[in-house]
Amino acid sequence: MQSPAPPLSLSGPYGAPAPLGAAAPLGPVLSAPPMGPPSTGFSVSAGYDITRGHAGRTPQTPLMPSFSSASPMPGIITNPMMQQPVSGGLDVSSPITFPEDTEDPRGAADDSAPGGLWGFFKGVAGNAMVKTVLDKTKHSVESMITTLDPGMAPYIKSGGDMDVVVTSDKEVKVSAVRDAFQEVFGSAMVTGEAGQSNIAPQPLGYAAGVKGAQERIDSLRRAAVIHEKQPVVSVENFIAELFPDKWFDIGCLILDDPGNGIHLETFTQATPVALEHVQQAQALTPPDYNLRWSGLLVTVGEVLERSVPNVSRTDWHQAFTGMSRRQMIYSAAKALAGMYKQRLPSRTM
Repeated sequence: MQSPAPPLSLSGPYGAPAPLGAAAPLGPVLSAPPMGPPSTGFSVSAGYDITRGHAGRTPQTPLMPSFSSASPMPGIITNPMMQQPVSGGLDVSSPITFPEDTEDPRGAADDSAPGGLWGFFKGVAGNAMVKTVLDKTKHSVESMITTLDPGMAPYIKSGGDMDVVVTSDKEVKVSAVRDAFQEVFGSAMVTGEAGQSNIAPQPLGYAAGVKGAQERIDSLRRAAVIHEKQPVVSVENFIAELFPDKWFDIGCLILDDPGNGIHLETFTQATPVALEHVQQAQALTPPDYNLRWSGLLVTVGEVLERSVPNVSRTDWHQAFTGMSRRQMIYSAAKALAGMYKQRLPSRTM
């Protein structure tokens, strides 16, 4: 009968030394796995940059694991995967430390601290020269956009403190006044609302033209379409005999701003109208026409459309002068906006 084999002992570079006088093992000696990674062949010096290749940030996973434990007991094979952290007097720590805060340090900036990027922006915001450069840049960009796409101009320049209503929903009037006010004020909100003139379709004389323009404003205020202090621009065309048998078509523009106590009137350039065309309009108006005191039932534009080929009643000015009615209204409206700007209190400009 064989005697039982003596207990296995750990020897070698990772095991505890065998006690003196112990019997030599009969079988092969099993050694415990290494307690940590090999430390020979490379070294991590204090000057090595562990953030290299990580965009300036500390890597979120350790460069290499470290295991620490007390010396194993003789005859026990230890498993490094089951090791527990050592508590006590042993100072066991990795030579590499990692921050607990994982926030990107590049994104952290103290806005309240003096200087810095935010302080730079706040500093240049009030600089007059910088503001001038920014304004010129903005104007250049807007000019480029409106040159490539003229239809964008009303959208880019709409807004601001200036809000004006035109007493018509016809684009020839609304767009002309809008462009004029945006040119003078830089930006302006200009919209159109159809107002009633309550006079003859073809007004005769300056008094009838002014009456028709003012009546369009009053009709919108009476119907509460606009509030009582809303700035309004009204346009009314009429014909007048400035010299014997010399008739002209003229546009009357009125600006009414009760809130600031401003009331202005101006007129477009005069466009000659042939006497025969005026006489035709007079002949087509019944003698008992109830609005005959203010003008004619048939407009000069309607007469021209019937008698002259390729002429529209709404813009016959272009065919006879080479200048459209919209351009004439725009020129007068720009002068009106300039006078209005001079009379406005500085706080509303």
